[in-house]
Amino acid sequence: MEDAKHHVPDDFTASEPHLYAVHLGKGYLELPQIDVRNGHLKSEMLSSKNVYILDTWADVFVWFGKKSARLVRAAALKLSQELCDMLPRPDFAMVTRVLEGTESQIFKSKFEGWDDVMAVDFTRTAESVIRRGVDLKKILEKDQIKTDLTALFMPRQGSMGSEEAKAVIEEFNEDLHRMEAFVLEGKKFVRLPEKEPGNFFSGDCYVFLCTYWVPAEESSGDEDSGEKEAEETQMHTVYFWQGRDASNMGWLTFTFSLQKKFEQTFKNTLEVVRMHQQQENLKFLSHFKSKFVIHRGKRKEPIDRSRIAPARLYQLRINDSLVCARTIEIDAKGSSLNSVFCHILNVPFDRSASNGIIYLWIGSKAAEEDVQLANEIAVEMTKYHYTMQIVKEGQEPDNFFWNALGGKKPYESNADFLQFSRLFRCSNEKGYFTVSEKCADFCQVSSSVIRNSMSAIICFILG
Repeated sequence: MEDAKHHVPDDFTASEPHLYAVHLGKGYLELPQIDVRNGHLKSEMLSSKNVYILDTWADVFVWFGKKSARLVRAAALKLSQELCDMLPRPDFAMVTRVLEGTESQIFKSKFEGWDDVMAVDFTRTAESVIRRGVDLKKILEKDQIKTDLTALFMPRQGSMGSEEAKAVIEEFNEDLHRMEAFVLEGKKFVRLPEKEPGNFFSGDCYVFLCTYWVPAEESSGDEDSGEKEAEETQMHTVYFWQGRDASNMGWLTFTFSLQKKFEQTFKNTLEVVRMHQQQENLKFLSHFKSKFVIHRGKRKEPIDRSRIAPARLYQLRINDSLVCARTIEIDAKGSSLNSVFCHILNVPFDRSASNGIIYLWIGSKAAEEDVQLANEIAVEMTKYHYTMQIVKEGQEPDNFFWNALGGKKPYESNADFLQFSRLFRCSNEKGYFTVSEKCADFCQVSSSVIRNSMSAIICFILG
């Protein structure tokens, strides 16, 4: 806990919650403040007949009682928005509506002792109580219900070293014979130009047909027959990549078109792997040798002739190792920068983005290998009529750089959370409750994937 103190400002003070009741007076609204002793809210303060506004500075909640009047509800919503805009608050502050009986855990956490969990053993019946008794401790000791919580108490997984990552990339590419790329355009998949593999768009779906050489097992024959070299066979893996903003129609189109053709051609030597954006496996990522760029939008979007093409800002992220390196497009604004990362800023000069300037922004705390890799990616992103300029943190030009980002704004100067954040998966698929840690290469999408697999997630950010 001592390390966690370094992440909390010295002048930090927890804001006290303010609870208001919304009443309809004679021709006007009343907003009396409810007395909260010592800043401790209790659920008993809420009445089903009333509407309440809870102001916690970072969030504003509007709680609707089941028996409250519609007119009061509508007035409370308007009042809460005015209250939220009246005081200086964080950028992430928002107004949240809460209905009685459907309160979120965040709302409940503002109240002391609000716990809906009841200690009930649904496995016990009248017969089992007679047979086994009523003492749960003795029953648990006898049954010895199996659980595996080892991962929660193990140290965080160490990141892969640079040399080890390069060896992994080389090993995965050693047996790769060829790779053919396709992208969904309209209702059919077309071949991707040779210059584009490694560039992905979040609104598109891609298919990569990879052919690998697999050495055949040596047959044990007679010595007189002579030694015959084992012949190599080919295995084919189809990687289907779906962008975060792409619909599932791409997967359906693939299964009813390309996949059938591949199955007829390669038969038993074919394997199909479906992946979502930023959930790629190590083998697939290795084929791009750390030059994996994810753009926003679609590959072919109509050009807006009424204005100059917008600037695009990219951040090089190496979550665990060079194998997992991705250059991802983020919001093009000054507050998106971070001193720990390298960023690439694409500033077009015309409507079709055919010419402009590429800035490679190097954070003051960026690692040397990150700088080298970002430089190589920036060079490849530079088109024929683009120029490139390397900019170190603190030496940015005002003319195009800050103007393209909407002006200079405060931004983060560290990313210590990368060293402490951990994602755990809770599941009972093995027949008992178990907790396992996901690798360090995870993002927000990981939680959605885990939820879809009928599991739970625990995310720890430790100081």
